[in-house]
Amino acid sequence: MSREPDLPDDALGADRAGSTVSYEEKGTWSFLAVAIAGYAVYLSLVLPAALTTPVAEIEWVWPMVWTIVGAIGAGIVARILVEMFWPSDGYAADERDKEIDRTGERVGNSFIVIGALAALVLCWFRVDWFWIANAIYVCFVLAALLSSATKLVAYRRGGFQTW
Repeated sequence: MSREPDLPDDALGADRAGSTVSYEEKGTWSFLAVAIAGYAVYLSLVLPAALTTPVAEIEWVWPMVWTIVGAIGAGIVARILVEMFWPSDGYAADERDKEIDRTGERVGNSFIVIGALAALVLCWFRVDWFWIANAIYVCFVLAALLSSATKLVAYRRGGFQTW
């Protein structure tokens, strides 16, 4: 018995037919890769110090700023490189792309709210700024990962059911 959903051919898109990956899906893949790489760089800069130094003395502000700025720049460069080496057939988002993007962003934004609430609670208890900033930053990264994963699953499964 097949586990494939019973969808019309046009709902599966060109991706499952093996022809191309859409411009929007390529952007989602590059955003996901940059989010992971950016946070990995930040952790590689801050974690060694966190293991030997009290958090109040760790230099975390500029590594965080530079990894965020670097991730934005790397995202732009990655998108350009992807289109240079694997050009898309079209650049306009269709209705399916827009629905997938909306749903992915809604899912990902849940972690932004969680990050804001975590920061609020940490402020109530006057926790060191290191923990507040890092709680917000990790929730931004988790939002990016969850949003991207939702979108990629939707692209692979053929989008969402329209009601």
